[in-house]
This record gives sequence, structure tokens and C-alpha cells, in this order.
Amino acid sequence: MRFSAIAFDLDGTLYPNYRLNIRIIPFLLRHWPLVTAFGRARGRIRREQEEALKQKAAGNRVPKSASFYEHQAELAAAMLNRPPAEIKAAIEDKIYRGWAEYFRKIRLFPHVRECLEAFRSSGLPLALLSDFPPDIKLRNLGIMDFFSLTLCSEELGALKPDPLPFTELARRLNLPPEQILYVGNSLSYDAEGALRAGMQAALVGSAILKKPSLTRDGLFCFKSYRQLQSYVLR
Repeated sequence: MRFSAIAFDLDGTLYPNYRLNIRIIPFLLRHWPLVTAFGRARGRIRREQEEALKQKAAGNRVPKSASFYEHQAELAAAMLNRPPAEIKAAIEDKIYRGWAEYFRKIRLFPHVRECLEAFRSSGLPLALLSDFPPDIKLRNLGIMDFFSLTLCSEELGALKPDPLPFTELARRLNLPPEQILYVGNSLSYDAEGALRAGMQAALVGSAILKKPSLTRDGLFCFKSYRQLQSYVLR
């Protein structure tokens, strides 16, 4: 078998993003300032991560970063002119926990369950690494039992495409990164982070195959989950 484990992203990879986006429109209208500040804070964190990686590559000493959740709350709170503790609690309640309930009625991409079952039946360990806390979502989607390991990049201290969460994923699977295939939907976050950590990466989606610029060593593109399943298990 060409891989020793398969790991997945969650949002936009196992289900279409639009199915969630439609359902949370009323939520977005009610909490637009919080959602906007949350998104901008995460963009700022990603830029800081990229700068830290550049400094490390140049041999410069990088100061130890603060707790991810504390830093995220401080950045968002400064934009909203509110206390960081209040915004941290609001993010936990409204975004991390609040969005999870919408997943009870969201349908997966075609053949996701079939693909996961085929991989598990073949003896391949299955893992999941998401930028958002995944466990409640997975339970509500009805696929939690497929995964022997689930990780949240934020809890590990860095958002994708920083290699840190991918490296930790490989460590917990007790496998060399190059033996792991990471399946996602984003070139910038999923594939880039996995490749940086030494993994192989797969992007799934019909639109992806229309982008010839995606051709890179260690990166595979698939139109559907049946195509991914066939490639991995053949």
C-alpha cells in the first residue's frame, strides 16, 4: 500500500462549505462584528506565523508565542474595543460551540462514508486535523467512529499552513510524515501545510482539476472520493 495512514481536513473537505454557509446566515447577521473581528484576528495570526517561519529559516531567534486562544481573543477584542476575556468567552460560545449544532443536518460530499469505510476496512489508520475543534461536528455528522485520532490545530498552537500541527499529527500517529497522505480542499492551507511538514497531500473536488498550476511533487488532485479511494487502495 502506498500510504501508512490517511488524514483529513474537515470543513469544506468532508462536506461542502456552502451547506454550512447557508444555514448560518441568520447567525452571521446577528453576530457580524464578532465574526468579522474573529476572521481578521486569524488572518493576523497567520501573517505572524509566516513571519516567524521566515525568521527561523534565516537563523534568527523567534520569541515564544503567547497562548493561541489568548492571543486570538486579544486581537479580536482590540478591534471591538471590548475586554479580551469577554471576547474569548463569546468566541467559545458563539463560534466554536454554536456552529457545531448546524452539522446535525449537513450532508457529506458523495461517497465520503463509503471511502472512509473502505480505508478502515483495509487497515489504514484514519486521522483528522482541523483548524476548528472537530469532535462535536464529527459526532453530529455521524462519522466520529471512523477516526482513531482527531486534532485541532488551534489547541496545538498554530493555524494551517504552519507545519507545527501537521508535525504533531505525524508524531501522534507514530509515522514518518512522508508515509501520511493528508486530504483537504485548500491549496494554501491544507496542501501547503502538509507538504511543508513532509507529508503527501491530496485535494478533492471537481473544480480543482481545472487548475493545472496545482501540479507539484507530492500533491495529488482528485475529482471525487471514489477516485481518491481507487488511487489509495489500488
